[in-house]
Amino acid sequence: MALFIRDAEVDALAEEVRRLTKAKTKTEAVRRALQAQLIAARRNLPLEERLARAKALADAAGPGDPTFDMKKFTDEMWGEK
Repeated sequence: MALFIRDAEVDALAEEVRRLTKAKTKTEAVRRALQAQLIAARRNLPLEERLARAKALADAAGPGDPTFDMKKFTDEMWGEK
């Protein structure tokens, strides 16, 4: 989906970010700026909200196997006995 910048001030801001970050295109500059903004916004979320996503991912993975031997697994992975 395309994003068209029709506001001259926003276009100038995107161009300045492109120039200062040495991005090849304004699209890349806008992508980087939006990604940075998302990271900053996520950091400001309350801890409960940040942990909710991790909990949801763990729940989706299903229950763990209590008989799984992580030490044995990693030793075998590294070719150790």
